[in-house]
Amino acid sequence: MLANFLIGLREGLEAALVVSILVAYLVRTDRRSALRSIWLGVGAAAAISLAAGALLTFTSRSLSFQAQEAFGGAMSLLAVAFVTWMIFWMRRTAAHLKGELHDRLDTALAMGAGALALTAFIAVGREGLETALFIWTAVQSTGSTWTPVAGATLGLATAFVLGYLVYRRSVRINLARFFRYTGAGLVVVAAGVLAYGFHDLQEAGYLTFGGLGHVVFDATGVLPPSSWWGALWKGLFSISAAPSRLELAAWVAYLVPTLVIFLRRPRLPVPLATAPPSPPLPVEAPSPSASR
Repeated sequence: MLANFLIGLREGLEAALVVSILVAYLVRTDRRSALRSIWLGVGAAAAISLAAGALLTFTSRSLSFQAQEAFGGAMSLLAVAFVTWMIFWMRRTAAHLKGELHDRLDTALAMGAGALALTAFIAVGREGLETALFIWTAVQSTGSTWTPVAGATLGLATAFVLGYLVYRRSVRINLARFFRYTGAGLVVVAAGVLAYGFHDLQEAGYLTFGGLGHVVFDATGVLPPSSWWGALWKGLFSISAAPSRLELAAWVAYLVPTLVIFLRRPRLPVPLATAPPSPPLPVEAPSPSASR
């Protein structure tokens, strides 16, 4: 529930901030008539996201065991790719997100209501599809249907409240710091999803190396999966208490370099060295013949 709360909060707040920026800009520029197009785009994005989650669920249920494991593994790898791209993209654009959205909105307003609805649909739909895919993989990895959904729902509800408060200027959020901390947490979650994806591919028989039947260590005696502390361990670190060699290798190989790169502060551009000013050219005195 904790990991999926973080996913819902992070993705939901991105979508809520985008919508609040778009709505606030239209209200301040006295273009309230265009708000309907924004809400149409938001509603369509939410519907597509729910449909994507339902499609993943019903598609996987109709497959054989081997196909289910292969499908789950492939979707896990895709979810990790999406979330990795998202956290680095948001780290790069958080500082100038507002200005970028205003530019897109001005362009959409000039093109008409359809373009305006499409702008809102793309902005919100991207977050919704990522959330649906990540929650689906969490349901597959935990074997539970309600705890991941409950955690994500609480995260989305919290994000909605924060987005409304930001719109009303009741709270101020340091977006760069917020996305830095939540992004680091999502890197840990994504590492666990990646490890589980490789586990699924081992179960499907596509990855025969890595010792599916041979675990690196077995800490289930200390961290039983049915206990609250075992669930807390997996929720915080997203790794099984008895991982195979391939699962642990994938977890470490993704977590360590990705977290180091993400937390590393971007280098400031080094100013180009300016060349010293050239000395002034000597001014020759006019010759006597030129003066005559």
